[in-house]
Amino acid sequence: MDDARLVRLSYVGTDEETILDALSEESYVQYLRRSKAGPVTPGAEWEELVNDGCGMTRRVTLTVEAVVGGDTIGEKTTFELKC
Repeated sequence: MDDARLVRLSYVGTDEETILDALSEESYVQYLRRSKAGPVTPGAEWEELVNDGCGMTRRVTLTVEAVVGGDTIGEKTTFELKC
């Protein structure tokens, strides 16, 4: 198994820019790398809580749209997000 270079994710729940910003923060990317480490396949869905900016959290569903360059999430895997 090789670490994926890139995992493309889409999310459902809201199209607010604050959610996209929160999902893109390095601390959240690190969280995803660690919590989702291991095999990954397109179509997988992850229910997540994301900070929405006012000390509140919002539930979003992240869907794996594509996996590029390997088949596992590792420490060097990057994420591309779209609403």
